[in-house]
Amino acid sequence: MLNLLSNNYRKWVIEKPLASLMVVLLVVGYFSSHIPSFKLDASAESLVLENDNSLQYYRTISKSYGSDDFLIITYAPFKDLMSDAVLADLKSLSDELVGLNRVHSIDSILNVPLLNSPRVEISKLDTDIRTLETPGVDREMARKEFLESPIYKSLLLSPDGKITIIRINFKRDEKYFALMYKRNDLRDKKKEFGLDKEDEALFVKARQEFRDYHAQVLDAEDKLIRTVRDIMDRHREHAEMFLGGVPMITSDMIGFIEHDLETFGLGVLAFLILMLSLFFKKFRWVALPMCCCIITVLVMVGFLGLMDWRVTVISSNFVSILLIITMSLTIHLIVRYRDINDSNPGLSQKELVWETVRLMAQPCFYTAITTIVAFISLIISGIRPVIDFGWIMTIGIAVAFGLNFIFFPAALVLLQAEPPGFAKDGTRNFTLAVAAFTNRNRKVILWVSFLLAVVSAIGVSKLEVENRFIDHFKSNTEIYQGMEVIDQQLGGTTPLDIVINPDQKYFDYLKEASEEADDDDPFAEASEEVENNYWFNSNMLNRVESIHDYLESLPEMGKVQSISTLIKVFTQLDKGRKPDDYDLALIRKLMPENVKDSLVNPYLSKDANQIHINMRLIESDPTLRRSQLIEKIRTHLVEDLKFAPETIHFTGMVVLYNNMLQSLYRSQILTIGVVFVSIMFMFMILFRSVSMALIGIVPNLLAAGTVLSLMGWIGIPLDMMTITIAAITVGIAVDDTIHYIHRFQTEFKVDQNYLASMDRCHGSIGKAMYYTSVTITLGFSILALSEFMPTIYFGLLTGAAMVVALIGALTLLPLLIVVFRPLGQPAAEPN
Repeated sequence: MLNLLSNNYRKWVIEKPLASLMVVLLVVGYFSSHIPSFKLDASAESLVLENDNSLQYYRTISKSYGSDDFLIITYAPFKDLMSDAVLADLKSLSDELVGLNRVHSIDSILNVPLLNSPRVEISKLDTDIRTLETPGVDREMARKEFLESPIYKSLLLSPDGKITIIRINFKRDEKYFALMYKRNDLRDKKKEFGLDKEDEALFVKARQEFRDYHAQVLDAEDKLIRTVRDIMDRHREHAEMFLGGVPMITSDMIGFIEHDLETFGLGVLAFLILMLSLFFKKFRWVALPMCCCIITVLVMVGFLGLMDWRVTVISSNFVSILLIITMSLTIHLIVRYRDINDSNPGLSQKELVWETVRLMAQPCFYTAITTIVAFISLIISGIRPVIDFGWIMTIGIAVAFGLNFIFFPAALVLLQAEPPGFAKDGTRNFTLAVAAFTNRNRKVILWVSFLLAVVSAIGVSKLEVENRFIDHFKSNTEIYQGMEVIDQQLGGTTPLDIVINPDQKYFDYLKEASEEADDDDPFAEASEEVENNYWFNSNMLNRVESIHDYLESLPEMGKVQSISTLIKVFTQLDKGRKPDDYDLALIRKLMPENVKDSLVNPYLSKDANQIHINMRLIESDPTLRRSQLIEKIRTHLVEDLKFAPETIHFTGMVVLYNNMLQSLYRSQILTIGVVFVSIMFMFMILFRSVSMALIGIVPNLLAAGTVLSLMGWIGIPLDMMTITIAAITVGIAVDDTIHYIHRFQTEFKVDQNYLASMDRCHGSIGKAMYYTSVTITLGFSILALSEFMPTIYFGLLTGAAMVVALIGALTLLPLLIVVFRPLGQPAAEPN
């Protein structure tokens, strides 16, 4: 089988290079035609765990109490906030915003109800409600209310009274949610029961309809964000403003992806041209590898467009990583070709190219497979963008291997053989010096490696997954600046919600009450009937107030809002007297709809049998630990306030983000385990030796451990990007191990001399390892140009891991082979 494949390959690629090149060009042309269909996605759905039950619950609660689908403009006027000029500008700004498509309403200090400016009596709630726009309203009393009211303080106005907000509420897109629920229902059915042919067709259609409409929504939101910013620009002479909110973050993240694709794609290409020119100093060795990189990227981008596979913030790195991996493959082919050319000056160009392919096919195939294993292991993370990244890179590496083992040899055959002698250069002298150093300092290398392993183990134990979302962005970005102002001045940023239902005793009571209904007085007036509700009574509202006050006492907590806010307001209006059950009935009856929309509907269900407590966390608090905070609150509700555990539900972006963070650590362990087990298995097949496989895995373990421990020691937490570092480090670094051991086995057969084999390996394959590692290290460092901090960490840490891997492959790996002699006893060993 292998002989047949080899003969056909030689016949069509080496003997008929023009035909092979034509096939490659046709493939590239076909996929390139689909590049315009290439799309980006940075929506909130792409940043949470796939199949997270908390996500479904979050969407249900959002439908009842309102979602995070709004924008916030922080407004810090250059004059007094209550001056005519500032209020007129706020009014003008709000009027422009409310006329935009998709905008449902605008909330600001101008239109929220004033209940204490002056004080409104409970009996006059339906007639005496004022706003700041009401003629004759006392602005100083309004300012005091905004600063002191339980509703508005640290929400509409900062504690110093200098910054306010404009909240832009969006209309709920019913079509979007209908398509999403239809897709999710079919997906859940497929997962639980499987689908028949008809349902499978419906699922495929529903998934595509949602993806298409989702793309339209993202485009519309991006245009809306740009329009909002244009409106803000026309008012910046009056105030300093920042834009915030989930839709804005989504829009800007797509901008980051586009920037990263453009910057890294062009930046890496320019860098690779420079490196190739420095390494090989010949036009052909620059042009051929660059062509290989370009055709690989064109095919892969076109493939993603053809499949309608959206690129996220995480997978946006695929272009730069694919370029680097492709370049690594071609460098090994170039170095091997030049070595063969120097050793066999009489061979024709076709023979040289065929010999290069024959000798390099197996190690290159195994390096491609090991790298694929590293990336495909990411699919167990359960995090949608990480899963996509793993699949995209898996397919990309397979494409790179297939295309380049056709294009590179076919193109090289058409060129004349270069004169011998180019293989011996300054790099060879350097790698030979490393070999001599390794032989002279055996104990030092072993002890340093051991100490590094110990330090790495301690550092890895310090890894944590808690991180601040605000730290994902550079301090000069609007996302960072807006979040910082809201976080520090306006009650925190990240929303956390608690939903509490009645316990089972209440439902038992309702059942008994309905069974006794037939015994009621048939002549009783309807007005005499008492409305049954669980929460909206003085007893239960006191319990809600206990929860509210406890949450406000927590240092990590910003603004807390609940139905207790309403009680605090009316207690304030009634000179400190809490409303009793009669007052509550009156309040509920007389309260205007706009006040209900502000104080009741977001926090109490229509039947008053469910409460919703909304709070915002202070993301900039260095002591914030989301998982511990949630458990601390849950414990207090259950043990101190005696709520039944099954009635308490936490939801909101904090819960979704925390679920993702906690999954990161688990998936990191699973990922590394899968990678090393798979690589060990392939090592045993490739090297046909358990001892050689164990020796080969040691430097890679050390490289992965070093980069993870560096994160632990420095305090860089695991996130969606850094989770991939260890697996990618092993997957790419193991390439050097495979190439070196494969070459060492070949060289050892010459004279059965370990030290001589080490020298020959360092003088030949060692150069290619040096070239590829330097290229990868500096190539990854280009990611530091990103606007997304996890991408910067990913680039710099992966580059550092490559340096450790190279040092290990050129020192520790050959030393272990020389010391443990896995290939058997030497025929002769020089003194």
